[in-house]
Amino acid sequence: MHKTIKTFLEQADIKFIRFVWCSNNNVIRAKAVHKNRLDAYLTDGVNICPTQQAIPVFEDQEVVGSGIARCQDVRLLPDWDTLRLLPYASGHASVMAELFKEGKPWLCCPRHFLKRMIAAATDQGLEIMGAFENEFFLLKSSEAQSTDQNIFSNLTYSMDLQHKLINDITDALIAQGVQVELYYPESGPGHQEISVLYTNALSAAEQQIIFRQTVKAIAYQHKQIASFIPKLFSEFDGSGAHLHLSIWQNGKNIVPDCETAGQLSERAKCFMAGLLHHLPALMALIAPTTNSYRRIQAHLSSGAFVCWGFNNRDAALRVPTNPSLPSPTHFELRTVDASSNPYLALGGVIAAGIDGIHRNLQLGEPIALDPEKLDESERQKRGIDRLPTHLGEAIQALEQDEILLKALGKDLAQAYLAIKKTEWEMMKDYSLEKEVKLLLAQY
Repeated sequence: MHKTIKTFLEQADIKFIRFVWCSNNNVIRAKAVHKNRLDAYLTDGVNICPTQQAIPVFEDQEVVGSGIARCQDVRLLPDWDTLRLLPYASGHASVMAELFKEGKPWLCCPRHFLKRMIAAATDQGLEIMGAFENEFFLLKSSEAQSTDQNIFSNLTYSMDLQHKLINDITDALIAQGVQVELYYPESGPGHQEISVLYTNALSAAEQQIIFRQTVKAIAYQHKQIASFIPKLFSEFDGSGAHLHLSIWQNGKNIVPDCETAGQLSERAKCFMAGLLHHLPALMALIAPTTNSYRRIQAHLSSGAFVCWGFNNRDAALRVPTNPSLPSPTHFELRTVDASSNPYLALGGVIAAGIDGIHRNLQLGEPIALDPEKLDESERQKRGIDRLPTHLGEAIQALEQDEILLKALGKDLAQAYLAIKKTEWEMMKDYSLEKEVKLLLAQY
């Protein structure tokens, strides 16, 4: 296999191979190996300082209390099945890497966490499929100036204006094996959405990394900045990374009820009930920045309450249906944003859903309107609680969620919580403008 890899890289005139990982603060990182030295790293990977997994988003200094010591390096081991040429970086290729320590998967590795949760689903005879649906802004400069004055799906002012850039993005994604489904301008100036085809859980997480890197790189080549910051402008909707999920068994999608058209199977209901039960704690994984909670507001179709509904964009968990097609085929978690590490986000979601199946949790009644329009007593009666309103609340919820903490494992949970607590204490009083200035380069 190694000979095949080297031949492939030589034929493509590749000079550097990027070993890519995603840190616990969701910064996408890489070390690049020159082709002339690839033999030394093909099997054993490259070394990194372990405290890279204990760094907050605002500085390259490990946080206090992470439990991670810098005294022994860890290794980035490449998964050569993920090798891709980078169409936006001539002479470079990338491969997804996993963190190993002393020859074993490191327990502070997010990719390893997701693989463990996939294995837990497999133990139940289930395969989780999914895709992240990303919204992002195109900006003229680092001062967060929008590129156009777009309104939702506007043809002239955004689709025509940005068509060359969008074409280049989609061509680059497809060249890397990511299948694009839909594109349209979203509801703010320079706001865009591109949806991609679902795949297995591990590939879905890695598609998200590829997507973010590709969009930002292509935008830069067009002298623009692409931003996935959850709430970039106070006066416009934010950017989500809605997570679409389906559950499969023996090659068959088991989300729909096989006996009653338009309804959910019992297993799907239990999985969704697990998501809703753990959602306050999950928010620390799927909406992990102070800025995330500026987006999660009532009336903004971002899912500010613990509830679900058919075709309800104001519910945190939405079940899309189509009367002309067999449905439902999947469900959508709307509170996810692209400041989340996709391995941690998807792994946490799987852990919550599997717990719902284990405990046979019951899904409440669907809601067909904005839950904010219900009075408080009616929401309490129906168990529709407000989700955390800031990162500090989400951190507290995660600290009290034994199922998610056990799924993460002691080492990863300790490191992750230490990072989030540090970020919360540092940024909890930041203005939107100060958040954007800090986060723009990362997300």
